[in-house]
Amino acid sequence: MGTKEQRKHILVINDIPVLLEVFRDLLESEGYRVSLDNFSDFDLAQKLADVKRLMPDVVVLDFLFGGEPLGWQLLQLLKLDRDTACIPVVVCTAAARQVTELEGHLRSMNVAAILKPFDIDTLLTAVSQALSDGPSAVGLSPAPPD
Repeated sequence: MGTKEQRKHILVINDIPVLLEVFRDLLESEGYRVSLDNFSDFDLAQKLADVKRLMPDVVVLDFLFGGEPLGWQLLQLLKLDRDTACIPVVVCTAAARQVTELEGHLRSMNVAAILKPFDIDTLLTAVSQALSDGPSAVGLSPAPPD
């Protein structure tokens, strides 16, 4: 592991304040810089703008907000936007059925999925892998022809 002057930045998007605090404590104790976003206003365009402004190294994203698949919609926006498409995403959700149905698609977008309740080491491993495999594994920018 190479040490860089700046700690890796993790953005956690979840609508449950107590979970946001758990994520912050857990990730900061591992040396990450953490930003929290309480997905309370359900404004997808604003969330996309927030991610672009922060440009985190990894986004940890819930799937369902208020029973709506807004995390999935935000994930699609992130992956369709040139500025954010290369940011690795770890989906952390209790929506087991949806994750199972979308597993192949998530994998093709280089998105890891962890089901709640999760093991702490599983989350930390997923974040670490997202940081190391991240943008290079996305495959969105093919090499230019000679």
